[in-house]
Amino acid sequence: MKPIPKNTIQTRVGAMEYALSGEGSPAVILINGGSGPIEGWMRTYHAIAEQTRTLAYNRLGVGSSAKPSSPQDGRVIVSTLRDLLQRLRLEPPYVLVGHSLGGLYANLFARMHPDEVVGVVLLEASHPEDLAINQTQGSIVKGLNRILGMFDRFFPARQWSETHYVEATAKQIAAAGPFPDVPLIVLTGGKRPPMMPEDAFAIRQRNQSDYARMSARGEQRIAFKSGHFPQMTEPDEVRKAINDCLAAARAVIRTP
Repeated sequence: MKPIPKNTIQTRVGAMEYALSGEGSPAVILINGGSGPIEGWMRTYHAIAEQTRTLAYNRLGVGSSAKPSSPQDGRVIVSTLRDLLQRLRLEPPYVLVGHSLGGLYANLFARMHPDEVVGVVLLEASHPEDLAINQTQGSIVKGLNRILGMFDRFFPARQWSETHYVEATAKQIAAAGPFPDVPLIVLTGGKRPPMMPEDAFAIRQRNQSDYARMSARGEQRIAFKSGHFPQMTEPDEVRKAINDCLAAARAVIRTP
C-alpha cells in the first residue's frame, strides 16, 4: 500500500506533522480520531488527493508533532488547526472530514467559522451526547479508567491530552453558533464494537441519526460491514461519502 508522504512545519505551539497532496478547491481536511495518526487515512488519502487538495495532520502528542503543554480542548484544537492551515497557505473554503473524536472538532470548527466551511463528513463521529454512554459503564471499567488516570502525573504531557477535555469540548459546541447550512454526510458503522454494551450502542446510533439533522442538507449513510473504523474496513464507502460531499460543495460554490 502506498505510504502517505509526511512533513513537519513549525507553528506557534511547536512542530506539527502533516501530509498535503493534490490540487483543487475546496480543500479536504482530514481530522483524526483521538490519538489517531495520519496513517489511519492510508486507504483513502491518495484517492481523495486525486480529486482535490487534501490535508491530513497529527495533533499535538501524536507522531512527530510536538507534545502539548496546555489543555487541549476543542477551541484550542480548532485554533491550532487554523494556524496550521494559514502557515501552509491552504486557503478556505474547506470540506471537513472528522473521524470519531475528530468529529467533535469538525462540528465545532464549522460552527465557529461557518464562512470557511462548505461541507462536512462525520465518520463514526463522536457526538456531544455520547457522554451519556459513560453512565452505562460497569464499575470495573470505571475503576480501571481511574487507575490509568493516576499515571498521568508521571507523564506531564499526558495531563493535557484531548481525551481529558471531551466534556469541555461538548460544552463549547453547545455555546457556539448554529451548524451552517452546508452539505453534511454522516457515515455510521452498522456493526456494534465487541466491547460496547448493547444499550450504549443504541444511544450512539440515536446520536448519529441526530447528527444528520444538523443541516437541511444532511443525510446519514450506514457502513453495514464496519464498526468504528469504516475508513479501514470499507474505504470505498468513505471515499464515496467524501467525493459526494465534495461534489455537493462545489455545486453550492458555483451557484450564484
